[in-house]
Amino acid sequence: MRLELYQAETARIATEQSALLALVRQRLGDGLALSPLEQSGVLHALQILIENAIGKAKQLLKAKKEPVPVSAYDAFAALARLGVVSQDQLPAWNAIIGLRNRIVHDYMNIDMQRVQELVSTGHHEFVTAFLLQPISA
Repeated sequence: MRLELYQAETARIATEQSALLALVRQRLGDGLALSPLEQSGVLHALQILIENAIGKAKQLLKAKKEPVPVSAYDAFAALARLGVVSQDQLPAWNAIIGLRNRIVHDYMNIDMQRVQELVSTGHHEFVTAFLLQPISA
């Protein structure tokens, strides 16, 4: 897939998932509790958003003719070394990748209160910002 098409699809998915999370943020801000179905939707939206960012990170490395690591943590560390993402943001990327790993692999031990706090404070929005940035090789 050409990079511009990849970016367009990445942005479309990011916009969709972010809109869902914005609705959740509004509900939480209004003091409403989330149903189990809504909680599952939040986890799914976050997973898709984060996996989209991991994929884009690897595409950016590939476009820059850099080695593409298997590990998402290593992919963002490489982007930080290249100055594509800020070194200051690396802990946030590591935390959000850890959340994705927990959603996928350790789903019995997810603290929904912490997930809802993440969404209600907007601390996931840096992922969307990354996804909406144009790709430059």
